[in-house]
Amino acid sequence: MNTKLRMGMIGGGKGSFIGAVHRIAANMDGLIELCCCALSSKPDIALESGKALFLPEERIYSGYEEMIEKESQLPEEKRMHFVSIVTPNHVHFKPAMMALERGFHVVIDKPIAFSLDEAKHLKQKVEETGLMLCLTHTYTGYPMVKQARKLVADGVFGQIRKIWVEYPQGWLSRLSEKDGNTQAEWRTDPAKSGKAGAMGDIGTHAANLAEYISGQKISKVCADINIVVPGRMLDDDGAALLKFDKGASGVLIASQVASGVENALTIKIHGEKGGIEWHQMEPNTLLVKWYDQPAQIYRTGNGYLDDVAKRNTRTPGGHPEGYLEAFANIYRNFAWALEAKLNGTEPREIDFPTVDDGVRGMAFIETVIASGQSDKKWLDFEI
Repeated sequence: MNTKLRMGMIGGGKGSFIGAVHRIAANMDGLIELCCCALSSKPDIALESGKALFLPEERIYSGYEEMIEKESQLPEEKRMHFVSIVTPNHVHFKPAMMALERGFHVVIDKPIAFSLDEAKHLKQKVEETGLMLCLTHTYTGYPMVKQARKLVADGVFGQIRKIWVEYPQGWLSRLSEKDGNTQAEWRTDPAKSGKAGAMGDIGTHAANLAEYISGQKISKVCADINIVVPGRMLDDDGAALLKFDKGASGVLIASQVASGVENALTIKIHGEKGGIEWHQMEPNTLLVKWYDQPAQIYRTGNGYLDDVAKRNTRTPGGHPEGYLEAFANIYRNFAWALEAKLNGTEPREIDFPTVDDGVRGMAFIETVIASGQSDKKWLDFEI
């Protein structure tokens, strides 16, 4: 194949934050181009948003059903290769399933669906069709996260014993959903967000990051879930004790009522010989700490890093890389794998979150909320 991958987008029109992020990330390496869209459920906004991106009117659709159906009828050399779904949670499953049924690969924002049952159905369809599904758990795209994962996998810290991960934010410290904040409105609405608020929105990121770096899977959960702001319908704060399948224990904290905090995602993983510490707001630095040696500071862009970190680094050392570049790494790694699939060759690696991560994310949401509501507390993590 000697062409850019053609992407369609559902959601992400005028007024959307995450849609623009996806488009920037997809475009960063020149491997993907936006060819069609259904950017809003409101036809006038969908048309206006598509025109603002200079798309031809015949490829600007008023709804995802129309887009997927009409794109599937176009010649192979013109129709989209995959669709990116950047809608609120309750509008994930149907467009993703329809796209897979019509033969299109899927990129989807997390969480993958509205419920664990929907996530399982998507996994089944992916397995039936052989198509690819990429889940945009952004934080796994950072170079120093990949470096941390490689150090753990290489066994330099010995048996991993303890995992701390926390994701505090402060933007929902007030009842913003009643003050015209669109992002707050749908994220705190059970009909649009699902069973969880903070645990679904950012707790899933924390859980995914813990599993990604440690190489261990959550097996048991004991949670305390809170609604702090009066009048809110979903959790805005919570914590969970975790057990992992290879023996580690952990603590996960997710809060959106930490006033004054921006996006302070932090993870610490420790084994018998040492461990790592990484802060999302200082993403180019990885702290490596030892039981019997001085601590080390690893920095993005240096020759001593592992190849996987180098492949996901875009600038020389000392030049800041951040959220957009990490997001772009997810899209680029997906694009490389999709190109290989379309060319009938083996991808060099599958280095992006998949449908399996999506199913685990929904299982985390359902387990942590069930534990928070239960007197039993310790619940098995079941899929």
